[in-house]
Amino acid sequence: MDDIVRYLQQREDEMVELLKELVLMESPSSDPKLTEKMGCFLSEKFVEMTGGAFTTVASDEYSPHIRAEWGEGEAQLLIVTHFDTVWPEGTLEDMPFEINDGKAYGPGTFDMKGGIVQALFAIQALKDLDKLLDKRIVLMMTSDEELGSPTSKDHIMVEAAQSDAVFVLEPSQGENGALKTARKGVGTYEISIHGVSSHAGIEPEKGASAIEELAEQITYLSNLTDLDKGTTVNVGMIDGGSSKNVIAEEAHAVVDVRVQTQEEMDRVVPLIEQIKPHDEEVDIEIEGEIYRPPLERSDEIEALFERASRLAEDYLGFRLEEESTGGGSDANFTATLSPTLDGLGAVGDGAHAQHEHLVISEMPKRSALLAMLLCEYGINS
Repeated sequence: MDDIVRYLQQREDEMVELLKELVLMESPSSDPKLTEKMGCFLSEKFVEMTGGAFTTVASDEYSPHIRAEWGEGEAQLLIVTHFDTVWPEGTLEDMPFEINDGKAYGPGTFDMKGGIVQALFAIQALKDLDKLLDKRIVLMMTSDEELGSPTSKDHIMVEAAQSDAVFVLEPSQGENGALKTARKGVGTYEISIHGVSSHAGIEPEKGASAIEELAEQITYLSNLTDLDKGTTVNVGMIDGGSSKNVIAEEAHAVVDVRVQTQEEMDRVVPLIEQIKPHDEEVDIEIEGEIYRPPLERSDEIEALFERASRLAEDYLGFRLEEESTGGGSDANFTATLSPTLDGLGAVGDGAHAQHEHLVISEMPKRSALLAMLLCEYGINS
């Protein structure tokens, strides 16, 4: 494994240069033209660096996803990345790519263009060092993860079901670069309340206020939060009414739901989806779902983490840590189908924030860790 570490340490400058190219090529989820341009660039870069092949996976609403493959074998290992970001076109004007104090700043550096760079160089290292694996490596690069993976989810799950292990290159957690061995399930619900309008001053008794009903439901939903169980139900957006002197006929809310376990998900979801109005004259419509199931730490995930921890300590000289997080990723999907290790991407801070950055010196280490994991799991014993 030492040759992998040396190889990647010597390519730190190349990694930074590729990172810069990716960051300067803005790729907001909501702009299919820009994300498609990014996908084309990454496809060509994959072939150039690894000699592998790729296919595009069509998406009706967003730009195509990329399925890249390297190596041979009946079995496979899966790497999951995404090249879309939350940042709109033009963000570079206020958040330029820059290097300061050993850190690379800019939109998408941390989440997760740094992770893509590390994945590409890890596979290139295996090729250049003639590491012959018994399993092929599939690298999924998707264009809609920041939107909840609506069109890539099924493709990712198909690949995960065929894989002996899955490595997700989302950013690591915290200053110590911890891996993520548990994630909350994430859901969104939209609530529409239909009341009866009337003049608030002349005939208030003839109305049924959608806003008053919404206020009752906000209290009910908020009370479903149970921090001891890791459950949060947050009414994050509301609107309603048409005028100050009209009993509100319509009101709406958007609710964010996070649960730590499948058991808690099974308990909370019916309490949300089956809510009843307090006012019999009011109707309530609910749309939504838990779109990312909980990623619960399993024995298989523990074994994956222990293997990664040993490699980090033996060859890279640092102690790897693990954490759980309330945010969701594509690992929520894959962990139900195959042993999954998440948070193998960049070390840094500021995902979705103005100070987004990664630590440059950690890029070769994390790339080497991935390459070593691919070696260990890619050779049949």
